[in-house]
Amino acid sequence: MLLFAGLGNPGPRYAANRHNIGFLVLDAIHRRHRFAPWRRRFQGETAESQIAGERILLLKPMTFMNESGRAVAEAQKFFKIELGHIVVFHDEIDLAAAKVRVKTGGGNAGHNGLRSISAHCGNEYMRVRLGVGRPEGAKKAHSHVLGDFAKDEFPWVEALCEAIAEEIELIVQGRPEKFQNRIHLALRAKGFLQEPPAAPAG
Repeated sequence: MLLFAGLGNPGPRYAANRHNIGFLVLDAIHRRHRFAPWRRRFQGETAESQIAGERILLLKPMTFMNESGRAVAEAQKFFKIELGHIVVFHDEIDLAAAKVRVKTGGGNAGHNGLRSISAHCGNEYMRVRLGVGRPEGAKKAHSHVLGDFAKDEFPWVEALCEAIAEEIELIVQGRPEKFQNRIHLALRAKGFLQEPPAAPAG
């Protein structure tokens, strides 16, 4: 079994926040792969199905971001899920909007949701880092991630979530690099990512 945890804050007040992109990704996976209805348990909302022949538990912690680890640890303990089978989807201000990076372990880069999960579960889980960009000017990172996506950002947010849902089998199959590349190809084809600079000649 794999546990996919999408990070965010509960309630309509936060629903369109950049900090809630993890919830939005799980909603897209839930729709595309015909998961069972959401139900409340493990201090969160969960749903189960199979992807690529593997049993998958989706979890949206309802503990608020700073206590995400409590919900993840509870589900992990109940199902005896190995730490390496936990995949966390979260916002990342150090990535440009619509960029994705996949990594296992490493630092938490000031992300309180990751810090909580590492404290409760350990650090060597997979993180799918979802770029939301850095704030412009003097705007603080905190107010940026707790602010709503702007109207003109919603097209790339929707495209990113749908691309992740379409390619998620690659994560289940243990092919994170190919997953990352496929996401970027899909977003680039829709004009939401710029072409990488050409390599210098010679």
